[in-house]
Amino acid sequence: MKHPLLFLAAFVLLAACDTGVESRRHALPAETRPPRAQAATPLTPDGPAGLVEPNAEPALQWAAGVVRLDPLTRQGAASIKLFGTAAGDPAMNGLYTHVAFFQSPAEGWRVFRIGDFLDYRLLSETPGRLDLEVEESVMDPATGRIGGRKRRMIVAWTPGPDAAPPASITVMPAR
Repeated sequence: MKHPLLFLAAFVLLAACDTGVESRRHALPAETRPPRAQAATPLTPDGPAGLVEPNAEPALQWAAGVVRLDPLTRQGAASIKLFGTAAGDPAMNGLYTHVAFFQSPAEGWRVFRIGDFLDYRLLSETPGRLDLEVEESVMDPATGRIGGRKRRMIVAWTPGPDAAPPASITVMPAR
């Protein structure tokens, strides 16, 4: 890819957007959704319309795949978010789940992939730690049938000095 920072910047900008168009399976939790617009009298045009053509920038295809975004608010001065992109076979998971740490305007975000799930639920958040419950598809190798399971995990990291992003994170099973 010629412009990785451009791609990352476009991805992050669109990740922060909420068009209100989400799959039912990956919809934002109620506490993070913006309020719905109330029914009102439709607007009346007041000037000429501007024509907008589709944007063919390849990075926007990736950014449009963001279907879930959870800003993390208990991380002190650090800007961190948990997000999921739609990808893969939806019959076998398809929500690529990531945690991203803002580095700087020049460097963008440092992104870590946590896993590929059907859905996740943020159980708790404390500085340097997330407790998650994930729902995922699993295939029985003996029968070839797809089943489901829920499991819990801890995502942890040690922040760098001055809220700098971590060099790595850990993901461990939990009860």
